[in-house]
Amino acid sequence: MKIALLGYGKMGKAIETIALQRGHSIELKVTSKTSNFNLDNIDLAIDFSLPSTAVSNITSCINHQVPVISGTTGWLKSYEEITALCNEKNGTFLYASNFSLGVNIFFEVNRNLAKLMKALPEYKASIKEIHHTQKLDAPSGTAITLAEDIIKESKYKNWTLNTPEQDEIKINAERIENVPGTHEITYKSNVDTLQIKHAAHNRQGFALGAIIAAEWIQHKKGVFSMKDVLNIG
Repeated sequence: MKIALLGYGKMGKAIETIALQRGHSIELKVTSKTSNFNLDNIDLAIDFSLPSTAVSNITSCINHQVPVISGTTGWLKSYEEITALCNEKNGTFLYASNFSLGVNIFFEVNRNLAKLMKALPEYKASIKEIHHTQKLDAPSGTAITLAEDIIKESKYKNWTLNTPEQDEIKINAERIENVPGTHEITYKSNVDTLQIKHAAHNRQGFALGAIIAAEWIQHKKGVFSMKDVLNIG
C-alpha cells in the first residue's frame, strides 16, 4: 500500500517502521507544520494527528475517496458528522481509541465483566489510566471507551474525573514520563477487590494494530471499528 501518515509524531514514526517492515511504502508525512497536502496516488491514510486537525484530515480523505483510519482522540463530538459524511460519499473509515490487539481483547473482557458485576451492586467500579506526559487529552480515549462499555452493561450513567456520584464511574488519569499506557478496572466492595489490567510495554503494539487494520480495510466500504477487524463481539 501507498500510505499517507497524517501526523508524524512518536506514533507516526512507529507506524512507519512497522509499515515498511510489512512491505508498504510511506508516500506522505503530514506534520503540524504542513499547510497543504496532496492525496493523489495514496491508497490509504492513517491519522494520528491532533484533536484540532483530525476532523479536517479525515474529511479530506473521505472527500478524496481515500480510505482512512484514525487513532486520534479528543475529537469525537464530531464522530456522527464524520460517519454521516462517510456513508454519504460511500467512503471508508475506521476509528479506534486504541489499535493495540491486546487492548481490544481487554475491551471485550471489560464488557463481559461488567455484565457479571451488574448483579452485584455492593461493588463500586473505578478506572485508572496512566500515560506519558506528552499526551494532551485526559482521560485517554481508551479509558473513555472502557467507561462507556461499563455504562452500557450496568447501572452507571456517567463517568467523571471528579468525586463520583453513586451512578458515576471515577476515572483517575495520571501522567508520568515515558509510560506507553496502562489501564486498570477495579471493582471494590467492603470484603474484597477485583481487578483487570492492561499495560503496554511500548508503542509497537499500537503501531502493529494500526497497520493490521489498514491491511484489513482495503477494498471495503463503510464505517468500521477494531471489533470488525478482529471479528469479536
